[in-house]
Amino acid sequence: MAYADLRAFLEGIGDDLIRVDAPLDPRFEVAALLAELQASGRAVLCENLKGRPGARIAGNLLASRRLAARALGTTEQGLVDTYMDRSARRLPPVAASEAPVHEVVHRQPADVGALLPLVTHYEKDAAPFLTCGVVLARDPATGQRGMGIHRMMYKGKNGDGRRFGIFLANPPLSAFLANAEASGRPLEVAVALGVDPAMLLAAVVKTGPQGPDKMEIAGGLRGAPVALVRALTVDLEVPARAEVVIEGHVLPGLREEEGPFGENTGSYFSNLSPVFEASAVTHRKDFIFPALVPWTADVDTLLSLAGGAELLGQLKGLLRGVVDLELTPGTCSFAAVIAVRDCPKTEVRRLIHLALGLDRRLKSVTVVDDDIDIRNPREVAWALATRCQPARDSVILGGLEGYVIDPSAAAGGGSKIGYDATRGPQPIFDKIAMPPAAVARARAVAATLTGANS
Repeated sequence: MAYADLRAFLEGIGDDLIRVDAPLDPRFEVAALLAELQASGRAVLCENLKGRPGARIAGNLLASRRLAARALGTTEQGLVDTYMDRSARRLPPVAASEAPVHEVVHRQPADVGALLPLVTHYEKDAAPFLTCGVVLARDPATGQRGMGIHRMMYKGKNGDGRRFGIFLANPPLSAFLANAEASGRPLEVAVALGVDPAMLLAAVVKTGPQGPDKMEIAGGLRGAPVALVRALTVDLEVPARAEVVIEGHVLPGLREEEGPFGENTGSYFSNLSPVFEASAVTHRKDFIFPALVPWTADVDTLLSLAGGAELLGQLKGLLRGVVDLELTPGTCSFAAVIAVRDCPKTEVRRLIHLALGLDRRLKSVTVVDDDIDIRNPREVAWALATRCQPARDSVILGGLEGYVIDPSAAAGGGSKIGYDATRGPQPIFDKIAMPPAAVARARAVAATLTGANS
């Protein structure tokens, strides 16, 4: 099932949406509630914002694999396979027949923060940040379209209300800006806020310099082409059914302090970053503003699919015996667990080197047999405890480049480690198990008990 936009998704998930009528402040309180409710695995719609009559904020949109499966119209069991199949189909975008995002237009806004309920997340954050805006641009050298999710710090608190610091550490937009600055020109940019979750997933897919158009990947994931409309003040196309679009330019040659910001690493991070200046804000009449709280399950799900599924596909193509892969929740995709079947120890070591080399973010890889549930931390810990000897089964790689937002790499240089926690051939490695018939009976009885007490 394709969701036309964010509000169609919220309406379609039924009981998986929590509606909150209690008054909440976008400064800290909304983020705190979203973090508190993430364990429910349900999306949240805050409908009563202090000082913002009529405004709404939606968050926890991908707080669970269940929600991600609903976003792609599949099951949790089929989530990775569906993602891989759909992302390879690629449906080109189409021209929109209508543009709800242009229902209300503010040209040359004096203060973006006065128009939108910008969210402040963590206690030491320097200002409100946009954390799930899909940033759209074109390469001024080639015309190639690119998009990604890049954090943006609102500067109106102590400066210009039209400006945001924008963290552009990753391609392709970092390369687009370099090409624009080489000719002394600003980079035209549009930031789409409040899109359906499939488009969010497409925005964080890793592609090469000449990789596929992410808007086509978004169409494939949604199962329907994305409808685009021309922006009003920049020469770009934007999602016609986004809730909000901020149009503007990244100014050439200008860098300013951006941060501190509570990053997906669970630590504060600052950077000397480019500056974006808004030329227009357009939105739907009753827009829903999106929120994504860093270092929560939302981020885990995004990275697990857009990063983990892509890496799994690469490894399956390079090595027989690879079964599944999970980016460990809470590690900002720095750690992964890989399940294998009938994989000799020499091939396990090769797999560790391949995985750590293919994804520059990965610092730690644990390889287990497919009798281990890689999404159950207790089982992975058990495999490490009983099937791995560190001196014999560890692979350590040093002298590498550290990932930009990793605080442990700030002192210079990075390193990586892999663990072979696969079993040996002896029966002492057999995992204890109960008879399947007894387990099935127990689950049936448990279901009646939980149903009676709910």
